Amino acid sequence: MVSSDERRLDVLRAIVADYVHNQEPVASKAIVDRHNLGVSSATVRNDMASLEEDGYITQPHTSAGRIPTDKGYRLFVDRLSDVKPLSAAERRAIQSFLEGAIDLDDVMRRSVRLLAQLTRQVAVIQYPTLTTSTVRHVELVSITPARVMVVLITDTGRVDQRMVDLGDLVSDESVGRLRTILNSTLAGKRLTDAAAKVAELPESAPNDLRDPLTRLSTVLVESLVEHPEERLVLGGTPNLTRNAADFPHSLRQVLEALEEQVVVLKLLAATTDSGKVVVRIGEENEAEEMRSTSVVSIGYGTRATLLGGMGVVGPTRMDYPTNIAAVRAVANYVGDILGR
Repeated sequence: MVSSDERRLDVLRAIVADYVHNQEPVASKAIVDRHNLGVSSATVRNDMASLEEDGYITQPHTSAGRIPTDKGYRLFVDRLSDVKPLSAAERRAIQSFLEGAIDLDDVMRRSVRLLAQLTRQVAVIQYPTLTTSTVRHVELVSITPARVMVVLITDTGRVDQRMVDLGDLVSDESVGRLRTILNSTLAGKRLTDAAAKVAELPESAPNDLRDPLTRLSTVLVESLVEHPEERLVLGGTPNLTRNAADFPHSLRQVLEALEEQVVVLKLLAATTDSGKVVVRIGEENEAEEMRSTSVVSIGYGTRATLLGGMGVVGPTRMDYPTNIAAVRAVANYVGDILGR
């Protein structure tokens, strides 16, 4: 025998499913016809009256149907007993698409495109935060006897290339010594620590290398200090305009807010655990401009280290189970690829 609370939850699930699918308020007759709940239309009407009284559904206008409120979506999400994982074919497609990436920038761009396609929402991913990154290697490539390209490679796959004029002609043997000094000082260090170490290097350098090392360290400090403009990649913004009816008064506000790095980083700030999906619905969003949206976000990274956050932003009328599954799957693959 199904308890009345369980039955009410089934009615709420039916309303959410139909409204997400059809974008039309849902009437009791439609629930009885479409969903095999095994109860009469009168019972469904009573359950809907009770759900409305408790603030889980509302009547948008004089139509006979009801739609979920933010509180209703929250109960629906909290009681998702099982999120259907993506099919094996979908997982293989994600893996092969992401593994085709040639560098970190490409991983970020592909991840966003993929998430936007899988969910039909706006997708956002945060670059690996440099506070957790370490220096893997510094390479110096002689371009001319007085000019080198310095290549900084981090453990998260970030590659930063810069040209440095060394002032005087420097032999290949001296370039080799400079490379050894830089790697012995920086390899394995966190980027913030590495920036402090490299700034001190010229003081202890051999006399003949002090000038070129000063020039190199100036450029490397710039490279090691975080670039805020590189922190986010956004994709699938047209998906929001496709759902314009869900934002009768706030579409422009939402689009403008998504251009603000600070707002989007706040949306991802709740993702403090790798692998844990966080869903914020409507009024639960801190930024006022985002209170007509829902955000499904997750932290990605290796087992030991959280590297960044990613997620999707869309109307509160979204397919939560599918979006949760997609966000989780893409985050897993991105974490694996960057870990390797």
